[in-house]
Amino acid sequence: MKPRTGDGPLEVTKEGRGIVMRVPLEGGGRLVVELNAEEAGNLGDALKNVVG
Repeated sequence: MKPRTGDGPLEVTKEGRGIVMRVPLEGGGRLVVELNAEEAGNLGDALKNVVG
């Protein structure tokens, strides 16, 4: 396997019925999370509460 370089920015895409979020991690690699619309809304609300 080739090493991954330039993992890139945070990405969020709609794939079928789900929403896929790809978060670059410190030290390389990506965290990939699949959410439904309700979960994505709850995540957005939680982040807004923390950020302000």
